Amino acid sequence: MDGRQTQNLITVHSNDYWNVILHRQLSQNHINRTPIHATHNAMDTNREVKDALFDQVARIAKAVANPKRLELIELLCQAPKPVDTLAQETGISIKLASAHLKELRTSRVVDTERRGKQIFYRIASTEIPRLWVLLRTLAEDRLFELQDALRHISGAMHEWHGKDRVELMRKARNGEIVVIDVRPGSEYAQAHLPFARSIPLPELRTRLAELPQDKTIVAYCRGPYCLMSGDAVELLRAQGYSALKLRDGVAEWVAAGVLELAAGEV
Repeated sequence: MDGRQTQNLITVHSNDYWNVILHRQLSQNHINRTPIHATHNAMDTNREVKDALFDQVARIAKAVANPKRLELIELLCQAPKPVDTLAQETGISIKLASAHLKELRTSRVVDTERRGKQIFYRIASTEIPRLWVLLRTLAEDRLFELQDALRHISGAMHEWHGKDRVELMRKARNGEIVVIDVRPGSEYAQAHLPFARSIPLPELRTRLAELPQDKTIVAYCRGPYCLMSGDAVELLRAQGYSALKLRDGVAEWVAAGVLELAAGEV
C-alpha cells in the first residue's frame, strides 16, 4: 500500500467515525421523547461529541509523547531525510525508527515523498517547528531537572548573548560577525539563517582559512540540544579565533516568526 492509499484509508476511517457520531445526534433529535428524557439524551450525545473532539486533539499529543519521536521531529525540522539516515542520527535501529515514523505519520505530524527509489520523511506542516519549540521551551520553564542539565551544558560553552535575532542579522549583514552553519550541507540547502555560511563540522578544520581571524565567529546547528556548534566553537577557539555558540537553530527562528519556510520546504 503506497502513501496515497494509506492517507485515503485514514481519511475514510476518520469520516466514518464522524458520520456515526453525527448520525446518532440527528437521529435522536427526531425521536419524540418527553422533555426530561430528551434533555438527558442531548447531554449524553453532546458529551460523546466533546469526548470525540478531545480524542482527536490527543492524537497529536500521543504521537509526540516519546523522546525519540521528538528527536525525529527536531531532525526533520532541518530537512527531509530517509529512514536509514534518521535511524543512524537517533542511534536506533531502522525497524524502530520506522515504527516511530509510522506513529508520527498516522497522526499527520510527518509526511513522505518519493525521491527515486527512496522514501523521504518530512514535516507535514510549517506549524510543526513551532510545536517542537513550544514543547521544548515549556519543558525548560517547568522542569528543574532539565534546567540543571542545560546549565551544566551551557556553563562549559561560550554563547552568543546579543539583544535579539534582529541584532544578529544586522551584525552579520554588516560584516561585524561571521555566522557559520555547521550542520550537513543538505540541511543548510533546505533552510538556513540569514547571511550564514555553510561549513559542516567535519569540514571545519580544513576550511579555517575561509574565516577571518579579526572577527567573531558565531556557530549554530540544529538548536539548543545540538552539540555540533559547541564542538565547532571549541575547535575555533583552540585555533585562536573568537568564537561563540548560537543556541538557536532554524526551528527557533521559524517559531519566532523571523524566518519562514517556503511551501516546498515542508
